[in-house]
Amino acid sequence: MCGDSGGSHQRQNPKMMGKYVVTGGSGFIGTNLISDLIKNGNEVLSIDIQNPKISEHQSIFQKINLLDDVNLEKAIFDFAPDYVIHLGARTDLNEKTLEDYNANVQGVKNLLKILENLPSLKRAVFASSMYVCRPGYKPKSYEDYQPHTVYGESKVLTEKIIKEANPEYEWTIIRPTSIWGPYFGEPYNLFFKIVLGRKYFHMGERACKKTYGYIDNFIYELKSILNADKNLVDKKVFYLGDYEPYDISEWADEIAKEKGIKIPNVPYTLFKVLAYTGDFLKVFKIKFPMTSFRLSNMTTDNVYDLSDTQKIAPNLPVSRIDGTKVTVEWMENS
Repeated sequence: MCGDSGGSHQRQNPKMMGKYVVTGGSGFIGTNLISDLIKNGNEVLSIDIQNPKISEHQSIFQKINLLDDVNLEKAIFDFAPDYVIHLGARTDLNEKTLEDYNANVQGVKNLLKILENLPSLKRAVFASSMYVCRPGYKPKSYEDYQPHTVYGESKVLTEKIIKEANPEYEWTIIRPTSIWGPYFGEPYNLFFKIVLGRKYFHMGERACKKTYGYIDNFIYELKSILNADKNLVDKKVFYLGDYEPYDISEWADEIAKEKGIKIPNVPYTLFKVLAYTGDFLKVFKIKFPMTSFRLSNMTTDNVYDLSDTQKIAPNLPVSRIDGTKVTVEWMENS
């Protein structure tokens, strides 16, 4: 379990007053982060190519493509932020070429160029991804990359671009793990959907452990990084997520318990058959809850070392059980 203090409705984040630009503000993480920042009295500018998920964010939103460097620069300079949190990116795994993820690569180049001339800037945080390394691979350092998708390759490039530019202002790279909670979408909400839809089955001894992170805990960690002494976070990389790995079978049972569902056991062989079926249907662009890619993810341990993050943000505010309850309730009401 992660954390043991406080209810899931009470974010125990460091309170930092200031002006924030959040790119990708209409995304899952951005939506939750902006709500938290506004609630704590900060001024926020949300930048995204998608409209906000909640109407309250419309008044602070500007629809700008990260590739549109002219309008991006004008918006940021006019707002004059103290902090920039760069979450904006294409995050799906569907495309085959790096050019398809140009918003990630050229987008960060555009932002770096803008920020180097921004006099108000105190600190910037750039979001990368855990997929700079394939699931199950334990990197020897933060410069050890083993991506297994083109999306992951694009994030490796963005990290290298930031590190090589090495801006004079204070900067940090974060690698979100599998973050979940209200307003999340595919693929991270699929696990909840499958369990709550009674389509999840335990696969005997094949269950694995993974690093996941509840959204409120992620925000607490992010704000702790923004609030930390320069020498602890400047020019460094951090994984963000809950500190104790999740036993996937245990978590599935916790999700199912919220709706009184009992999960049956099914032989692993059947999962392989379903995965092959999903692979076949994918050729015809028919969605199916199981594919070989997903089955591999489900059965591969994927645990990250978050000890560096834990030193800066030691007390996660929300337990997994409390986060699960809030998320199931949100899914029902949305």
